[in-house]
Amino acid sequence: MPKLRLVPLLAGLTAAALMQGASAADAYPTKPITMIVPFAAGGPTDAVARSLAEAMRATLGQTVVAENVGGAGATIGAARVAAAQADGYTLLLGHVGLTTAPALYAKLRFDPVKDFAPIGLVADLPMLLLARQDFPASNFQEFVAHARKQPGGITIANAGVGSASHLCSVLLMNAIGAEYQPVPYKGIAPGMTDVLGKRIDAMCVSGYTPGLAVKTFAVTTKVRLAEIPDVPTMQESGLKDFEMGIWHALWAPKGTPQPVIAKLAAAVQAAQADPAFRKRMKDLGTVVMDGQGNPEALQARVVRDTAQWKELLQNAGVKPE
Repeated sequence: MPKLRLVPLLAGLTAAALMQGASAADAYPTKPITMIVPFAAGGPTDAVARSLAEAMRATLGQTVVAENVGGAGATIGAARVAAAQADGYTLLLGHVGLTTAPALYAKLRFDPVKDFAPIGLVADLPMLLLARQDFPASNFQEFVAHARKQPGGITIANAGVGSASHLCSVLLMNAIGAEYQPVPYKGIAPGMTDVLGKRIDAMCVSGYTPGLAVKTFAVTTKVRLAEIPDVPTMQESGLKDFEMGIWHALWAPKGTPQPVIAKLAAAVQAAQADPAFRKRMKDLGTVVMDGQGNPEALQARVVRDTAQWKELLQNAGVKPE
């Protein structure tokens, strides 16, 4: 008979725990939030993260601290967030590269589709297709024609396997049906140096830098960039539905309470509407993803892109290591 007394006791403890959890979610946040950036300081993703962290502070009423945890193609920082306590105080500001990780790393410690709680898409960094100044083409259509007829393909620089420049070249050359020779570098700068030196044919880069001695054939977004209005989109140039941007997004660990996710998504949306944040994104050459700062839009993008990149990278001969 005494054992029966445990039932109401356990029920009471469970109810108390649930109430305490709900109360914590309602009060959130009560302390600073850490935003993990899985790249080195100073890059475009770092700039997006720090701008977003500052813009979210007004809505959340707490400081959001960006912390750089780079290495292994951004998987070290992402794995840290996936394993963090699901209380909303450790977040991940990453980009499209998260969806390529399963196709690149054999011993990945997380699943980008299942191991994170999506908060929302933030901003999209367009890519540009550049070529050496003496490349024998004057527009994108001529670039495609020349690339298709070269034995073994043209040379295209990238900043390393899985980098934005690598992903852009894989997607582009698959779309036009042309072979090419990928040439990996340790970063954008050395690759661009060889394009400028006319030792490499082409490269996909993020952001526009005026005054470079290169040919700019097309942008990868659906609309032209205000900074270079005379450069057409790839869709305008004949690649129907082609779109490639380095979208940035915010995640929390799987299991983070829904009220916390809702507050974070609201803070992202408020940041996207903030004039100072929008100006900062414009200065970075980044497009604010209006109307997509929510969990549903981000999860749909993650599911789609994870499957897409797995197929594309496999077809390109890239094997998980």
